Amino acid sequence: MPTACAAAAAAALLLAGCTAARTPAAAELPTAPAGECNAAAAQVHLGQKATGELGVELLRQTAARVLRWVPPRTAVTMDYRADRVTVGYDDDYTIVRISCG
Repeated sequence: MPTACAAAAAAALLLAGCTAARTPAAAELPTAPAGECNAAAAQVHLGQKATGELGVELLRQTAARVLRWVPPRTAVTMDYRADRVTVGYDDDYTIVRISCG
């Protein structure tokens, strides 16, 4: 059984190395992405039909990097992304909500 004890000790040493992860310094943590969304100017598009061309315009007007279309009765994640514009539309593809995040 000495071999089993040696193997168990070796495994314990290997696992101990995994638990010694260091905490990153504040300078190493990710920062907010460039291109933060501002949906104020895009509100003029409420009531318009959702199209690909309008999506490009919404990205330009809001300075967002990501466009998320939200169809009716669709669940979406609640994670906040400063670089994303979210556009909700109804069954007729009429835009009913434009927001950042």
